[in-house]
Amino acid sequence: MPDSELPHPIVIAHRGASGYRPEHTRSAYQLALDLGADAVEPDLVVSADGVLVVRHENELSTTTDIASRPEFADRRVTKSFGDHTLTGWFAEDLTWAELSRLRATERLPAMRRGNAIFDGTEGLLRFVDLLAMLDEHRDRTGRQVGAVAELKYTPYFAAIGLPIDELFAAEVTAAGWAGDPRLSVESFELSALRSLRARGIRCRSMYLVEAEGAPLDEPGGSYAESLTDDGLRELAGVVDGVSVPKALLLRVDAAGALTATDLVTRVHDAGLLAYCWTLRPENAYLHRAVRREGAKRDPGDWPIEFGVVIGTGVDGVFADHPDLALWAVRRAVGQPNPPAA
Repeated sequence: MPDSELPHPIVIAHRGASGYRPEHTRSAYQLALDLGADAVEPDLVVSADGVLVVRHENELSTTTDIASRPEFADRRVTKSFGDHTLTGWFAEDLTWAELSRLRATERLPAMRRGNAIFDGTEGLLRFVDLLAMLDEHRDRTGRQVGAVAELKYTPYFAAIGLPIDELFAAEVTAAGWAGDPRLSVESFELSALRSLRARGIRCRSMYLVEAEGAPLDEPGGSYAESLTDDGLRELAGVVDGVSVPKALLLRVDAAGALTATDLVTRVHDAGLLAYCWTLRPENAYLHRAVRREGAKRDPGDWPIEFGVVIGTGVDGVFADHPDLALWAVRRAVGQPNPPAA
């Protein structure tokens, strides 16, 4: 279904319904579909044999059981990434046949205890597995759910001979998704998005930006420069939109109430779409103005924060709990809703 026919913003299930199941698992994506998400967001890394694997990080010890598997003990290594080092097990050092033997685990077990009961029950997914899920869902229900795929660490993977943009172009073409209106791609590196366009991959492209810092492919620049009026106008000729952290959309007014910045308006004035990441209901992730007493994992006044974000006119929101985001969107556009959880 075209975005114009959906309540706005569209709700993108962040790594699946990752608030309810371990992220990037089949059950997380299936639940996102069942809850009515408009799109899902897979993060993509690469195996040693060039298979796109759905994982948030290429380091696997926080989201799989690899550390407990003696057959992979000798694969533990230390790698340098720019100004930091990381020790663990990395997707690019294992073939897909080896990765397929691993079982997924919850990345935030202290925060999301209910998710941890599913540890070890599911294997990993390839990108093509997720695309097949979305095709099957469309064929079975008639509802078209999009994929907003994030290409991870593109300069690093290119440097080790695993160019993720080339692999992505090949996989979406083979799967029949090249040019499919359901497909979007996002990256923190503009060079990857430019490369896909040069390869003839016609899909919505979203430039991911951080609140601070610089992209890996343009160390002399900064994300902040891209969000100036001049920077946004320059992006309009390169990408379809920007995807920003929610902190850049929120501020506190003189009365102490949570309100919005003008960023979405400026993005739209430049002719770009605006997406926002990530809506989460727990105190730990909410703006301090809407946190409640209790533990970090307890829910705060998330309907207030969600409502302020949606009220900016943003075109898409990423959410770990897509049902809660859909509730907030429907409330904002005056559609009937069940009571908030």
